[in-house]
Amino acid sequence: MITIKKLQISLGDTKLVDIAFAIESSLALIGQSGSGKSLTLKALLDMLPKSMNCTLEYDSDFSFVAGENIGFVPQNPFTALSPLTKIKKQFFVDKKRVEELFCKVGLSLQLLERFPSELSGGQLQRVVIAMALEKRPRLLLLDEPTTALDPEIKIKILELLRNLRQKEGFAILFVTHDIFSAKELCEEVCVIKDGLLVERGSMQEVIISPKEAYTKVLIEANFASRNFRE
Repeated sequence: MITIKKLQISLGDTKLVDIAFAIESSLALIGQSGSGKSLTLKALLDMLPKSMNCTLEYDSDFSFVAGENIGFVPQNPFTALSPLTKIKKQFFVDKKRVEELFCKVGLSLQLLERFPSELSGGQLQRVVIAMALEKRPRLLLLDEPTTALDPEIKIKILELLRNLRQKEGFAILFVTHDIFSAKELCEEVCVIKDGLLVERGSMQEVIISPKEAYTKVLIEANFASRNFRE
């Protein structure tokens, strides 16, 4: 388990985020735009603007070092790839490890010789997932990784991430407003509003019996026609 004992983000005298949470295996952090979920992700990646103050306290046996303990999958895979560089040259591990990773994410080794523009969106997202797992991180941070994908490809990517987590043993923090994707991937959920956690629990419990009106609005917006008791 990875425990965030305290995460506080402020700008001047204005407190933007003040939360604490634990990631046992797979946790979704959901909320509307401006709720603080993106700031939380940036804080964990040490990517906050210098104008913001951040206090981050966590378990002593875990260190938030991107590329070592942490892997990151962005919303748009193009942001993580150089468009003018072949895929094989965008990894920082040896050829054997790259080929191993490509097999894990279900990609043909022939794609290593191509440029990003020659791959589909689903293939690019698999490449970025492989890159995020290069150094066997303990925690994988996901920033809306399926938003730009069509429904069929989205399901396949979520299934891939779920299987990789089970096989590789890393934990997942999935930052999203897409409760459907969160339900497919995560066992637990925290709901964030105005920088505060307003609800938390198992994914099943929160979706079926949300306690907060804010959570109900999020669920209704995502699942107006779905039945989660099946």
